[in-house]
Amino acid sequence: MKQIRLTLFSLSMLTFAACSVSVPDNAACNGHDAATFPEYADAVIPPNIAPLNFFVEDKADSYITHIYTSSRNKDIVVEGRSVEIPQEEWSDLLAEAKGDTLYTDVYVKVDGAWMVCNTRKNPVAEEEIDTYITYRLIEPSYVDYEEMTLNQRNLTNFEEVQIYNNMMLSDGDNGQCINCHAAQDYNRTGHSQFHVRQNLGGTVFTDGKNIKKVNLKTEQTLSAGVYPAWHPTKSLIAYSVNETGQVFHTRDLQKVEVIDYASNLILYDLTADKVYDIDSRADEFETFPAWSPDGKTLYYASAHYEQQTDDIDTELNANYEQLKYNLYSRKFDAQTMKFGAQDTVLLASRMGKSAVLPRVSPDGRYLLFAMADYGNFHIWHKSSDLYVMDLQQKASVSSDSVSASIADNVYPLSEANSKFAESYHSWSSNGRWILFSSRRMDGNYTRLFIAYFDKNGHAHRPFVVPQRKPKFYRQLFKSYNVPEWMVAPVQPSSVDYVEAVRKDAVQATYSGSSLLVPSADDIPVSRSSVDAASGASQHAGNRVGY
Repeated sequence: MKQIRLTLFSLSMLTFAACSVSVPDNAACNGHDAATFPEYADAVIPPNIAPLNFFVEDKADSYITHIYTSSRNKDIVVEGRSVEIPQEEWSDLLAEAKGDTLYTDVYVKVDGAWMVCNTRKNPVAEEEIDTYITYRLIEPSYVDYEEMTLNQRNLTNFEEVQIYNNMMLSDGDNGQCINCHAAQDYNRTGHSQFHVRQNLGGTVFTDGKNIKKVNLKTEQTLSAGVYPAWHPTKSLIAYSVNETGQVFHTRDLQKVEVIDYASNLILYDLTADKVYDIDSRADEFETFPAWSPDGKTLYYASAHYEQQTDDIDTELNANYEQLKYNLYSRKFDAQTMKFGAQDTVLLASRMGKSAVLPRVSPDGRYLLFAMADYGNFHIWHKSSDLYVMDLQQKASVSSDSVSASIADNVYPLSEANSKFAESYHSWSSNGRWILFSSRRMDGNYTRLFIAYFDKNGHAHRPFVVPQRKPKFYRQLFKSYNVPEWMVAPVQPSSVDYVEAVRKDAVQATYSGSSLLVPSADDIPVSRSSVDAASGASQHAGNRVGY
C-alpha cells in the first residue's frame, strides 16, 4: 500500500508539471499593442479590485499571458485566449504592486513562432475602493419596464446578489418599476431606501433590520419622492418630485428625450413621516439634490422656464433644447430644519450648457457634475461629459462677466470622458475613486466605469467594472443604472423586502415649507390640478428612472 501511494503521488506531480504553463523563451517583440476586451491598459487600478480578466482579440494559434510586478517576486502565468486570473494569486500580486506598477505581457504563437506584444502597464494606487456598489439592471427599452433588478456587487471579487427583483410581485398587468437604491453615508449606518412604482408602490426604507414602506405623495406635492439624497447624519432625505415623460426622435440618433414637465424639491423626515416643501416655484424645475459632507448645504440643479400656454407638455416637447439647467445651493440648519436663500453655484446656461447631478467630494473640496448641451437626462446625450468645480478656488464674480469668472474653477475630467454619454456618477468614501456610467463600449448600453481621482484634482484613465467572464459585456443585453458606493452590504434579504412591499404603505403628511423665508412664489401646486386644467395626459413619470 505504501508503494502504491508513492506511485500515485508521483503520477499526480507529473500530471501537474505537464499542465503547468511557462513564459516562452526567446520570443520576439512584435511591436504591437495586444488588442483585448475589455481594454484595461494604462488604467490606474485599486489595490483591492477583482481580477481584470480579459479576452485577446488578436488571432493566433496559442496564447500565454504573463502578469508581474517590478520586483518580479510574484507573477501569474495564464494560458489561453480567455485570460481568467486566479483570485488568490491576483490579490497577492496586487498587494505587492500597491503604490507601484503592474505589468502584463501577452504572448501569441503564430506559424510555430512565439512573439510578445508591447508590455502593458497599470499603476496600482495606494488608496482602496469601497467594497460594494449597488445599481439597477434594466433593459434599455422605452415602453416596457419588466425584469428590473436592484443588485449589489462586491468589487473585490465577483460576488453579486439581488437586493430586489420587480418580477417577484408582478401579477399579470400589475407590474412594478423599481429605481433609485440609495444609502445614508455609504451604508455605514445601515439606512437605505429604494422606490417601488405601480403595483404595491411606495418608498421602502430600512435601518439594516427593520423595513417600512411609505407613500411620500401628498395632495400638495407633485409626486412621491424620486431622486433621493440622504442627510449624512440625520434621518432626513431630500428628494426631487418629478413629472417625467418621454419624447421620441424621428431623425436624431439619440432616440429619445426624457423631459421633466414639472419638478420641485421636498424634505422628508423619516422619523416623523412628514414631508416639507423646499422649493416649489412653478417656473423653476428643481431636481437631483445632493448634500455636502457636513450636511449644512444642499446642492441641486434647476432650469428656469416660464410657461406660455395652457399646454406645458406640447410647449416643452417642441422646446426641449431650451431647457438648460444651472447648479444652485441652499444652506441648511439641522436644528431648525430650515433652508436659507438660494445661492448660485454655476450658471451653465450662460456657457450654453446644462449641468445636472451635483455631487460633493467627501472632503468638501470638489463638486462633480455632468454637463451637456441641454436637458437633464444626460444618459441619452452624447454631448454629456463629467466636470468638476474646485470649491476652494474662489473666482471673482462681476455682473458683466459671470460666465467667464465661474469657468475659472470649472474643468472637464478629460481623462475620464469619451465621445459617448457619461452621466450618473458618485464618489468613493475616501474621495479617490469616481464611479460613473458610460456608453463608450458600444454607444447603446450603459456600463459602469471607475476612474482614479488624484490629490491634485485630476482624473486618470478609467476601467470598466471587471467581470469573471471576459466576454460578459458582449453577452449582457441590459444597462446599468444609478450606481452608488457602499462600505457595507445591504442587510435585509430580497425575501424580507418582498414581505415588506406586500404590506400597506405608511402615509406621509404634508407639513408646509421648510424655507426660513418662504417665497411668495412658493405655492404648492399638485400635478393633478394642472392636468385637469390643461387637459394634459399623465406621463410615464417616475417609471423612467435615471
